[in-house]
Amino acid sequence: MSKEENNINVLDDLNKGTTMGMDAITFILDKVEDKKLKDVLNIQYNEYKEINEEIVNIYSKYSDKEPHETNAVNKAMTWYGIEIKTFMDKSNSKIAELLLQGTNMGIIEGRKLLNHKDADKKVNDLVQKYVDMQEKAVEELKKFL
Repeated sequence: MSKEENNINVLDDLNKGTTMGMDAITFILDKVEDKKLKDVLNIQYNEYKEINEEIVNIYSKYSDKEPHETNAVNKAMTWYGIEIKTFMDKSNSKIAELLLQGTNMGIIEGRKLLNHKDADKKVNDLVQKYVDMQEKAVEELKKFL
């Protein structure tokens, strides 16, 4: 696989991660009653969105297509999972737990991209920013467990 293809694959994977993060926050935000938790989630959403916009900006250097996003089935499964898991328990602790699980998966995927993909510095820097943002999010979410 060429370095250009690696860059496209990394950006596609990263775009899926940011999209899933934004979707999860969007799906769960209406269940959150605590203002502090809502504020944390809104900040995290904006951080995902900022990285997502950076992906779109540099993607055109490697491809004339659009970055891959999560498909409708994944979006539906995310929504359904949140609905089921918060049906009986909409506490801050439960919401933080669900978001922590997804965020940790994002960190793992981000670390794999950093460790196993040969990408340009600009692309790797964006992956590192994504991982750093998610690691910070984990620390914030832990406060609500």
